[in-house]
Amino acid sequence: MPRSTDPAKRRHLLDRVREYVLRNGVADLSLRPLAKALDTSDRMLLYYFGTKERMVAEALEIYERRPLLRTRRLLESIGSPTDPASLRHFMEEVWRQFSDPGVRATLPLYLEVMSASVLHPDRYGPVMRDLVTDWTDLFTSVFRDLGMAQDRARAQATLLTDASFGLLIAPLADGHWDRADKAFTALLDGLEPGWHITA
Repeated sequence: MPRSTDPAKRRHLLDRVREYVLRNGVADLSLRPLAKALDTSDRMLLYYFGTKERMVAEALEIYERRPLLRTRRLLESIGSPTDPASLRHFMEEVWRQFSDPGVRATLPLYLEVMSASVLHPDRYGPVMRDLVTDWTDLFTSVFRDLGMAQDRARAQATLLTDASFGLLIAPLADGHWDRADKAFTALLDGLEPGWHITA
């Protein structure tokens, strides 16, 4: 009967894996150099995580500074917005999280892993799909709490999620975060009138 893994050691390894891939990326990631940097063995990493790809995906998934987790905590602390103005303020707060230097430093790696999950879902799993779904579901619930019908809430959430992802990816290529900030403001300008609930 195989022995169970130590949850505390597993979490510690995941935190160190994340630190490593943030510095080195995943394109040329090899288990032996990674294991050496972590003072363990490649066999031990495979024992705990199965594959290096799933290990990386899981290390990113539990990152406590992820904007998705921060946004969920924000909703828990302040409650869901109750009118278009407070909803816009909430969305602006969500966007501001991506200005955090620590968050921006992780974006290239997230993009790398998300792209790999589309090209190789058998190795990385559905990282991209799950991330988009999680954000869309969260925003859908916010729009539903505002009083929108399910279909309308889902459409608004999909538009906001997909457009925001695009606005985060482009500056990674051209460095124009100021343009992305202005474009996000313009996006909210266009969407906010549609957030009013009519009888």
